[in-house]
Amino acid sequence: MHPRDVLLGAQASAGFLPVCDHYSGVEVRMRKSLQLQAEMTAEFGACVFDVSLDCEDGAPVGGERDHAQMVAALANDAQALARHTGLPAKPRIAVRVHPVDHPAFEQDVATIVGGAGASLCHLMIPKVESVADVARAVIAVDAAVRQSGRSTPLPLQVLLESPAAVHRAFEIAAHPRVQSISFGLMDFVSAHGGAVPDSAMSSRPDSLTGELGQFSHPLVVRAKLDIASACHAHGKVPSHCVVTEFSDTEAMKAAARKAAREFGYTRMWSIHPSQIRPILEALAPDGAAIERAAAIIEAAQAAQWAPVSHEKQLHDRASYRYFWQVLERAHQTGCPLPSAMRHYFAAPTAPRPQGVPA
Repeated sequence: MHPRDVLLGAQASAGFLPVCDHYSGVEVRMRKSLQLQAEMTAEFGACVFDVSLDCEDGAPVGGERDHAQMVAALANDAQALARHTGLPAKPRIAVRVHPVDHPAFEQDVATIVGGAGASLCHLMIPKVESVADVARAVIAVDAAVRQSGRSTPLPLQVLLESPAAVHRAFEIAAHPRVQSISFGLMDFVSAHGGAVPDSAMSSRPDSLTGELGQFSHPLVVRAKLDIASACHAHGKVPSHCVVTEFSDTEAMKAAARKAAREFGYTRMWSIHPSQIRPILEALAPDGAAIERAAAIIEAAQAAQWAPVSHEKQLHDRASYRYFWQVLERAHQTGCPLPSAMRHYFAAPTAPRPQGVPA
């Protein structure tokens, strides 16, 4: 049996997602992001980050319909190109639409999901305040899916951006259609009416004033922990907010490691192409951890998942689950896998399009 079938329960109900979610909202940057995704898929043999095409902040006011049509066409074209060139993994393309109470929401969903539903991996719903907002989104999305030819429900990811929304994080995470929750740092800070300083939007404390940054301000820290806890309680994926210091690679790595190791986040937003590889590196397990995980899983399989002793330490299904997730994370970040584990992550072989050389 596949280890996923044996080991994974609530913690995997949302599936395994790439650790990086890259956002772009301007057409030229969208195209570059999709091209970079294809190049890195060819490099790693797996799709190691999502591209989220942005209709909320990216669409010009009054031009929402045209922007939505352009986004749908980009998603469809990228999938068609991937099939033609024989990429080793299907592109993962998502779209952030307008909030459910925005006049353009229904139009966004009808245009994008109705026209490109089969090309999308999920839909991001911003500014979700309650479970009622999720339910409203589900109704609109499912209606559009029926028109799109997509055969499976389209997963929803949500963005919590206010103190009230964070307060309801556990209720929202419990909704069966929510796959992942992201934290909207900038709006969260702004929602406090000046009570939280702008330094809390930074990944570092302010060097002049000493004001706390996003990893130290108590209200921001509490919000991040509430979202991460809610997601882990309901088997959903917590996605960490943006880091605006994109030109400082080491600071970006440090922030990503802190988000993963101290705050429990297994996914993170990128807002600049230079952030993608640092996020992958920071959220990837190291080589020794991968080798140890593979050895323990191999021993567990040989024992038909009964308890085993490895390096004088007892392991059973509780720890097997952890070590299998190390291997999943390695795959998601493009790390080399030991030969005994590779077949578990091999994509089904698809017929090569006519005229495309092997």
